[in-house]
Amino acid sequence: MAIKTGNGFLAEINVTPFVDVMLVLLIIFMVTAPLMTQGVEVDLPTTRTVKNLPQDKDHLVLTVKKDGALFLDEFEVKFEDLNTHLKNLVSKQKKQLFLRADKDVPYGLVVDVMGEIKGAGIDKLGIVAEQKQDQNKK
Repeated sequence: MAIKTGNGFLAEINVTPFVDVMLVLLIIFMVTAPLMTQGVEVDLPTTRTVKNLPQDKDHLVLTVKKDGALFLDEFEVKFEDLNTHLKNLVSKQKKQLFLRADKDVPYGLVVDVMGEIKGAGIDKLGIVAEQKQDQNKK
């Protein structure tokens, strides 16, 4: 809206609606950001020595749930299609692959999944686990 002054027009922008929209977007972002970092829930096995997963986007996580369901990042994948997805998403794009399996998954299923990973041409595989809690510490 222009305001008439003594020698011409002075153009001003009312920023109040823009600030309102930005605050609403900020609140939406603050609410949804934690939900986006949630992954597939599995009860990981524990071990003494654990390294943190890299935080970059150059890796994918293959999760095997207790019921045998497979997830590539957060997307469910059928076992029959696993080899194709691994070739397209990991081998061709030169990404690292990490395997997360629930501690109650049968060993045979984990070996079958690892066989599919090897069959897709992936030589380097990281295994995800949680660090054991020291029994003496409370």
